[in-house]
Amino acid sequence: MFYCFLADGFEEIEAVSTIDILRRAGIEVKTVSVKGDCALGAHEIQIRADMTVENFKIDTSITGIILPGGMPGVSNLDKVEIIKAAANYCIGRDLPVCAICAAPSLLGRMGVLSGKSATCYPGFETELLNANVSKDSVVVDGNFITAKGPGCANEFAFAIIEKVLSKAAALDVAAAMQIQFR
Repeated sequence: MFYCFLADGFEEIEAVSTIDILRRAGIEVKTVSVKGDCALGAHEIQIRADMTVENFKIDTSITGIILPGGMPGVSNLDKVEIIKAAANYCIGRDLPVCAICAAPSLLGRMGVLSGKSATCYPGFETELLNANVSKDSVVVDGNFITAKGPGCANEFAFAIIEKVLSKAAALDVAAAMQIQFR
């Protein structure tokens, strides 16, 4: 199960598009609100989460995590220690850690991107401590998948599908959605 963490101020398109596209590929995704049952997006769209962070457990059900960007969403995610523990759990088990927009900065501050290639929303590059910062829209380095921002959400989701399932699966979902994917 992939878990997508939602904190007030998250970028809606980065979360919802990614979740939708992954589910179309048959990848299970649950949303986790870090404060109450709902999270309020950066553009005031409220999402009722599948579970609250209090009910989230770090266990073998985790197959990957998704950290959407948005401000102050990422700042709010950064305050929740279990999210960092979930990232470390995934890293230790070679499971995907997926972050988009400003969210790669959270991973950078954790020090886990050191020596890895990554991308982020322009202006957050200095927070990708010791990473090889790329200007590409989406970067896959091992089990880290990072993306620049809302306009890259579809490509981000397809990169996750390609990593978890196959390129053919990503191409099939893209074709069904009438989206061009490399």
